[in-house]
Amino acid sequence: MAAIIQPSLSSLLLMFLFLLLVVPSSVLSATLRSDIQALESIIRSIDPSSISPSSYLSTWDFSEDPCEGSGTFLGVTCSFPLENTTNRVTEIDLDDDGYEGFLSDEVGNLTELTVLSLNKNRFRGPIPETVFQLKKLTKLSLSENFFTGDITPGITWLKELKTIDLSKNSIAGEIPPRISSLRSLTHLILSNNHLDGRIPPLNGLWKLQALELGNNHLSGTLPKLPPSLRTLSLCYNSLAGRISPLHRLKHLVSLDVSQNRFSGTISHQILTFPEISHINVSFNQFISIEVVQVTGIESRLRILDAEGNQLQGHLPLNLPTYGNLKDINLRSNKFSGDIPRIYGKRLENNSWRSLYLENNYLTGLLPEEFLRLSKQIRGSLSNNCLHCPKNVRICKGVQKAKSQCTNAMQVEGLE
Repeated sequence: MAAIIQPSLSSLLLMFLFLLLVVPSSVLSATLRSDIQALESIIRSIDPSSISPSSYLSTWDFSEDPCEGSGTFLGVTCSFPLENTTNRVTEIDLDDDGYEGFLSDEVGNLTELTVLSLNKNRFRGPIPETVFQLKKLTKLSLSENFFTGDITPGITWLKELKTIDLSKNSIAGEIPPRISSLRSLTHLILSNNHLDGRIPPLNGLWKLQALELGNNHLSGTLPKLPPSLRTLSLCYNSLAGRISPLHRLKHLVSLDVSQNRFSGTISHQILTFPEISHINVSFNQFISIEVVQVTGIESRLRILDAEGNQLQGHLPLNLPTYGNLKDINLRSNKFSGDIPRIYGKRLENNSWRSLYLENNYLTGLLPEEFLRLSKQIRGSLSNNCLHCPKNVRICKGVQKAKSQCTNAMQVEGLE
């Protein structure tokens, strides 16, 4: 029988040294070279004078490994595989130190990236097309920069995206219709840009919780929207038509459709959503508001702003039944008649913080509580036809001639 030869200690040491010399360094858990090159390219694309000594980028010292060096690369997160494979960069989340420059095309080589966040800096130019190659991206947040160009259809390739925040840039063009194919999306924030055209149907985004498209140049009517929405902001656009499509959004907490051209009725369905706390429908062309009694029903509505519409008739008698309502703004409408006595009861209960009714066609005497308790509330009753004593704080300002309110009521009656 042949003898079994045991390797000597010296031969084992020689074998180990051989492996150290021959096996590539990438197997020894260093960061992938193309990831390092991408980080180098990112910092080269930024004006060095905008990198302050206290900023995240001042810690990027490429004499060490970005993931394993002793000087941590702030704003960079890596994966550390258990096996002998290379580390990968998985997140870039920079501080808001005012970095100036462009976003390098080589960012697209960070193929394991899940988060790209560059908020509150001075990046300019178009968003590189290579960003849309980052198939594992779950968060793309580039708000408050100077990015230009449009939102290319390539963004729809990022099927894992949960958050898109491109707000407060100079992005133009239309919202890609196929953006509704991003089924994982929970936050779509494109406000304060130069977007135009119609809002595409978004009901396919069945996980979407926040949709913020305010301060753009969007037009047309409301599209189909996902019933999962909790925050909806469409303010400062040129949207028109009725807001009845909102009736399905029963999970809304905050609604802002101010500064548009919506018309018709502000329906009771919207005011009585079970979780709604903030409604802003100001500066539109609504002619009526339906306020149903909610006694016995817990309403969470705290803020109602309907300023600058064409709301007619008497002040809503049921408004005081909304037990959590604190701030009411109905100024600059066409309300007429007396201020309901029950409004005074709300002041007596110290429930309302502010009540703005100026620039309507209200008449008559104030509820007695307004005279006694006006110091407890912010607001104004000026520019109506009320008997409003000057020593009552919310009466400050002139009143219309009574004939103006009489004529307005007669016109309203004819209509």
